[in-house]
Amino acid sequence: MKRLLFFFFAFWHLLSVSAADWQASRMGIVGDGLTLNTMAIQKAIDRVAKKGGRLVFAPGTYLTGSIILRSNVEIHLEEGAVLFGSSNPDDYLPLDIDSQGDDTRHDNSRLALILAHQANNIALTGKGTIDGNGLQLALNIDSLHHAGVKIDPHYNMKRHRPAETARPKLLYMAHCENVCVEGLHLRNSACWGLSFDQCRKLKLLYLDILNRAYWNNDGIDLTDCHQADIRHCRINSADDGVCLKSYHVDDECRDIVISDCDIVSSASAVKFGTASWGGFRRVTIDSIRVKDTFRSAIAIESVDGAVIDSISVSHIHAVNTGNPIFIRLGHRAGRQPGSISHVTISDFHAEVPFGRPDEDYDLRGPEVDFFHNPFPSVISGIPGHRISHLTIRRADITYPGRASKGMAYVPLNRVNEIPENIDKYPEFTMFGELPAWGFFIRHAEDVILEDVNIRTEKPDYRPPYVMVDVVGL
Repeated sequence: MKRLLFFFFAFWHLLSVSAADWQASRMGIVGDGLTLNTMAIQKAIDRVAKKGGRLVFAPGTYLTGSIILRSNVEIHLEEGAVLFGSSNPDDYLPLDIDSQGDDTRHDNSRLALILAHQANNIALTGKGTIDGNGLQLALNIDSLHHAGVKIDPHYNMKRHRPAETARPKLLYMAHCENVCVEGLHLRNSACWGLSFDQCRKLKLLYLDILNRAYWNNDGIDLTDCHQADIRHCRINSADDGVCLKSYHVDDECRDIVISDCDIVSSASAVKFGTASWGGFRRVTIDSIRVKDTFRSAIAIESVDGAVIDSISVSHIHAVNTGNPIFIRLGHRAGRQPGSISHVTISDFHAEVPFGRPDEDYDLRGPEVDFFHNPFPSVISGIPGHRISHLTIRRADITYPGRASKGMAYVPLNRVNEIPENIDKYPEFTMFGELPAWGFFIRHAEDVILEDVNIRTEKPDYRPPYVMVDVVGL
């Protein structure tokens, strides 16, 4: 009797699993790499959504434009299955939402290959690939602009490329809950890679992200998301690796964990900002391996009024990175400056080279237009608004040295001439030549540096630390 019951329940479980799995090949979806499957995939998603379940793609290349994921639907890509983005800009749709929030810089695209809005219990899983075909798509968007066929009103004339808002992301999900993206290879967006706007209960696990096809190619962007886990991911991006953003003055990124990831970037590995209107609170960053990164290993920025509080950064190992730590409280926009407090950085290792760390990138970050010696780590508030309760503990940082007074020279008696640049774009190079080789700390209070070991590979005439308006060190 027990054996009979066992086989009954096993058979029932097999039926329930197979009933929840829908094979893409049986729903008019063709994996020949030539057939445009947009309508067929969308029809299949809508059908699966009525009962809930998995839409399973067998090995093959499935050409598609924008598709919209519905509640209770999982797209599962088997190994060898590729969702391949169309190179025709007309095949992409925007989400009908205000993605800019309180920001006015028009850098947050509503276009994407895979979209979701107010969808719950959704997933993208498997060992397959989502490839945005981003370079060809971006070039076609650029050509249509110059031909006068499809004008981009925010076209970047300085850098000769379409604005972010004209280029599709790989994924864009807004106001969704219980989202899982796991195991996939994610490739070649025309803009940011994985973008989530005001989503809740988000898991990004074991992802392999290569997003270097075009400019502004971030790896992962979280905008005002709550309860998000990013773990065990490999990210190689032409812009920031993992970027937390806040576009909404009445919301914030909160309860975020970024853990056990490998990041290569032609910008910063992990960054808060630049959009920083609401806030960032209770964020844990742990066990991150960074290499060949042009800008900062860790960049924490509030320049639009954001409140940044309760941030823990630990076990960071960064080699060949342009800058170890950059923390900036400024006032570029917003009614009043925000605040940065209770930030702890511990067990931090970094090695800064003399030359460009991103030399092997096809799309390298733009260099500054002035002569300078190697930059130190920078922690800087603004007059009347100090960064507070900052702890750096058990840090080991190697700088290149080789500073030359003939290249640039700021003696200590001229330290008050270093510009504040209160309303400028935040970057560790934003103050020009600096008078320290290790740390430049300005407008801060209650700062603890404990077991911080810094050294230079070659001699550097500058002192290791320069402190300006630092209270309670």
